[in-house]
Amino acid sequence: MKRYFKFDELGTSYKREILGGLTTFLSMAYILAVNPSMLSLASVENIPDSMRMDQGAVFVATALAALVGCLFMGIIAKYPIGLAPGMGLNAFFAYSVVLGLGYTWQQALAAVFISGILFIIMSYSGIRKGIVDALPQSLKNAITGGIGLFIAFIGLINGHIIVDDPATLVGFGNFTEPRTVLALIGLAITGILMVRKVRGSILIGIVATTIIGIPMGVVSLEGFSLVSAPPSLAPTFMKMDFAGLLNLNEGTTIFSAIVSVATVVISFSLVDMFDTIGTLVGTATQANMVDEKGNVKNMGPALYADAIATSVGAALGTSTTTTYVESAAGVSEGGRTGLTAVVIAALFLGAIFFWPLVGIVPAEATAPALMIVGVLMMSSVKNINFGDFSEAMPAFFTMAIMPLSYSIANGIAAGMIIYPITKIATGKGKEVHPAIYILAILFILRFTVLPK
Repeated sequence: MKRYFKFDELGTSYKREILGGLTTFLSMAYILAVNPSMLSLASVENIPDSMRMDQGAVFVATALAALVGCLFMGIIAKYPIGLAPGMGLNAFFAYSVVLGLGYTWQQALAAVFISGILFIIMSYSGIRKGIVDALPQSLKNAITGGIGLFIAFIGLINGHIIVDDPATLVGFGNFTEPRTVLALIGLAITGILMVRKVRGSILIGIVATTIIGIPMGVVSLEGFSLVSAPPSLAPTFMKMDFAGLLNLNEGTTIFSAIVSVATVVISFSLVDMFDTIGTLVGTATQANMVDEKGNVKNMGPALYADAIATSVGAALGTSTTTTYVESAAGVSEGGRTGLTAVVIAALFLGAIFFWPLVGIVPAEATAPALMIVGVLMMSSVKNINFGDFSEAMPAFFTMAIMPLSYSIANGIAAGMIIYPITKIATGKGKEVHPAIYILAILFILRFTVLPK
């Protein structure tokens, strides 16, 4: 095993790899509580049960998708990086695609599966590199920042800190209401832990907030047990609806349905692609796994691992699986090889027997996690050149439209439309890749001509 993972070459040991895997797992294990809550739309009232995914099944699917992704990443790509259903992508799945666009969650799973296959093809054929090169850096950073705003906005709503207001659309919640108070306590705890740089801050924050919620009457322990057999995966396993994906409404033309589906699939693929590449570059640099030109070594297999895990995850019943930036925590503790990822996989497998712990976690305890992740994702904004208005305007609207329209896809579309317009207006139209013009035209058609 030492020879396979090149321990001597990378200067590592079993102890460092296990510690690295444990650290990364603790840093990203919050997804086991957050993802079932998000995909089941637990915080959304007055919607049909058919729109909600089964929380227990999503919990198991989340753990198994992470298991598959981490094993591929560790054994094939040999990177010390953890994978699991991604934040931002789960919000896009639940709040934009299902709640906003009216797809069923079965159709959304089909779109995720297709995006995974598309990601594999793009990585193998070199199209991936072309798309990455085509998109301006300012839009890449704006997409990340906008998703951060969107996730934080959802967290504020789930915590009842922001509520709907007939006069102003949104307003502050009731800060004497126990659920709101609990969310604020959780935000304070998690924020303090993050400032103090405590490992697993988000997970610790969720656990602490849940415990505090017991005497406050927000959390119920009725019928609670520490360990149990995993919930059934049957409610979500292989429930992808490919046929329904292209037949959303009566009277919808095939062309408009294809454009609508393409918008969703492209959005899933683009967000996953930037997330994965950004994480790989950052983590590989920290682990000294880049060549003299700063290029990530052996990136191809790592991208395949991500894409395969996405398609497998959709078949199991969860949103897009992606690489986790929290992997940097494990690398900082000494993780250098794929064994770190294998350790993460083993821990996710063991976690499926602790569903009762996750089942009692209220939305008010996971809301602070969404806000904190939003803060972390906003760091990309500092790389946008706001001194150049032709860069600033599309970047700003990319970020602003996401939370304000409750849709990541709308934000991406806004940026894609505005960017070539500002560049043409400044005489820099030739700097825009042809692919951006094509996407801009498709998005304009989507919003103006084609039926919704």
